[in-house]
Amino acid sequence: MNANLSQRDERIDLRLSGEVKTLLARAASYSGMSLSGFLLSAAADKARQVVAEQELLTLSVKDWEAFLAALDQAEQPRPQLEAAARRYKNRRAGADAG
Repeated sequence: MNANLSQRDERIDLRLSGEVKTLLARAASYSGMSLSGFLLSAAADKARQVVAEQELLTLSVKDWEAFLAALDQAEQPRPQLEAAARRYKNRRAGADAG
């Protein structure tokens, strides 16, 4: 188990039906773990999965190549973008002076 998981200075209380508790206890027993250890391990695994699904981006080969091509083109001049940035800076300078 991860060092972060073995440091136990926080607590969560929950209510559950007897049927669910029995099921969880059986699963913990089959896994050779205490009920608390089983719940902590299962919850941490699920949490890592959910976080990874939300925070990691997986690209196909085609999408990866398009991404790299876009990065290569980032250095090309963008006159319209540069003009918009100048207008914005000028507007901000006028607002700050007033």
